Amino acid sequence: MKETLRSKRESRRFKLNGNLSSTLSRTYLFCIISLTSLCEFWISGLIGISSMALSNNNSEAPTPEFLLICFPNYQTWQHWLSLPLSLLFLLAMGANATLLITIRMEASLHEPMYYLLSLLSLLDIVLCLTVIPKVLAIFWFDHKSIGFSACFLQMFVMNSFLTMESCTFMVMAYDRYVAICKPLQYPSIITDQFVVRAAIFIISRNALFSLPVPILSARLRYCAHNIIKNCICTNLSVSKLSCDDITFNKLYQLVAGWTLLGSDLILIVLSYSFIFRVVLRIKAEGAVAKALSTCGSHFILILFFSTVLLVLVITNLARERIPPDVPILLNILHHLIPPALNPIVYGVRTREIKQGIQNLLRRW
Repeated sequence: MKETLRSKRESRRFKLNGNLSSTLSRTYLFCIISLTSLCEFWISGLIGISSMALSNNNSEAPTPEFLLICFPNYQTWQHWLSLPLSLLFLLAMGANATLLITIRMEASLHEPMYYLLSLLSLLDIVLCLTVIPKVLAIFWFDHKSIGFSACFLQMFVMNSFLTMESCTFMVMAYDRYVAICKPLQYPSIITDQFVVRAAIFIISRNALFSLPVPILSARLRYCAHNIIKNCICTNLSVSKLSCDDITFNKLYQLVAGWTLLGSDLILIVLSYSFIFRVVLRIKAEGAVAKALSTCGSHFILILFFSTVLLVLVITNLARERIPPDVPILLNILHHLIPPALNPIVYGVRTREIKQGIQNLLRRW
């Protein structure tokens, strides 16, 4: 009789784990399909934007392409700078790809927290592929030209994915807040449905708020120079080449950027402040050090992400006192260092991820 009851319990547990695993797998695929569909929407939409802008510029001399001039004052340094950039690029791509494969292949990692990590890795990979290959092509092969539509597509992906990454940090901070401050309610709050809703919110909010940035820039008349003194197509670098007034462009990016990033940062700080307050009350031996080590490294990485953005804004505002190459370098590093550090700090330092990577290596 006892053996029969035990077998029934085990069969129920197996079915429950199987259903949960399949549900989380569908969630994972949903995130990938959503990003893919959104990319297709961006490409088709921005091609239409560029065609419209070029037709509007037919009365003037149209600009079919731009020329990216990296580090105008130190172009001889480009080959030397390409070495650390390429190494960081390989590290970022390899670490994020490893994290994605590990989470996908290991059934024990099919949990909401790790699905959020996989979403962050997807965003990091897209950001790196949007910026770094073009920068290296300029450094190595002197391929400075970039098409009109490609430039505005790059601008949109950079703006939207950076804010998506900030929003993902905010959701992950909330996940840690619930796990530490409300552990008994964690299974009922952080579910697979929560991850789906969070992914939809992250993608839709930031895509909608970032879409006007390239639209406003593409509608300007570019009737003079086509030389961008930057390695990438930032809004301000491109808009400065226009013959029109760009005050509204600057104002929109400032308001939208600080609204999105500022609200995320405030919620992140609040989440971690509640976490630290609860952690300091824990009396279990070693629990405080472990929690502070994990959450502290996460918080430091988020502060680094936000601080570089703030320094970048300050250097852009004080261009007369700061060499123009400084904000260019900061912009490149901001698209490269966080994607390289995120999978290490959030993933590899986690015991379950380490075990998953070891299991994956044993299979191969």
